[in-house]
Amino acid sequence: MQFFKYHALGNDYIVLDPEDGWSFLEPEQVRRICHRNYGIGSDGILLGPFEDPDCDFGLRIFNPDGSEAEKSGNGLRIFSRFLHDKGRVGNVPFTVMTAGGPVTCSIHAGSSQVTVDMGTVSFHSEAIPVAGPSREVLDEAMEIQGETFLFCAATVGNPHCVIPRMRISKAETCRLGPLIETGARFPRRTNVQFMQVLNRESIAIEIWERGAGYTLASGSSSTAAAAVAYRLGLCDANILVRMPGGTIEISLTEDFNATMTGPVTPVGSGNLHREMFAWPMPV
Repeated sequence: MQFFKYHALGNDYIVLDPEDGWSFLEPEQVRRICHRNYGIGSDGILLGPFEDPDCDFGLRIFNPDGSEAEKSGNGLRIFSRFLHDKGRVGNVPFTVMTAGGPVTCSIHAGSSQVTVDMGTVSFHSEAIPVAGPSREVLDEAMEIQGETFLFCAATVGNPHCVIPRMRISKAETCRLGPLIETGARFPRRTNVQFMQVLNRESIAIEIWERGAGYTLASGSSSTAAAAVAYRLGLCDANILVRMPGGTIEISLTEDFNATMTGPVTPVGSGNLHREMFAWPMPV
């Protein structure tokens, strides 16, 4: 059965098309395909396009642990490039329905850059969700392993926890990210970004992604972190988000509607052998 692989700044996804027989995926199949040793290896799977009554296309997004994600900025850019490569879209904007709501996508000339209207960022606890009373979750304190951190929470259709820091590192992200992701204050778990403000026009982030772990780049994480920086008055409305995998551009309106622009690179395509699913995989 055919697959297609792309990456967006090192954040790689497998695209599976229902026309090739991929109408449904079990969590175990997702885990196997995404495994770096027992499968093709990826940070997630994009299953689509499907017909949708409200948008041009429907899309399902899966994390490598088998769970389903509401939205992925990098995934949406990759899916857009896939549709363009298959001749299903041109350079006219089109809409995609995700579990986190509809988005509008635009392919730039040359097809290597894609812009996605990510929708309106919310900091409200009910929308994210975050446990506790109804509020905007800004500059709150959490204690982890005896250290106190200030954090903000946001949603762009999926949950995010943004932690401003003077310096950020992969080591700290990998040490604390899984503890924050599964913390009791986040009933649906959360994506985690450690954020360093560089100047009024740029930030740097390290990312622990819900269901995936340490990640080189993330479109929704970039959007959430940029929105937090803007909401706190630390940055202007147009922000370059620098990540280990590269840079994404985020533009925000006064009401926090976010637009993301970044690159997509094709990796290759091939066929998955059914025997891959027959061998046991360690837990």
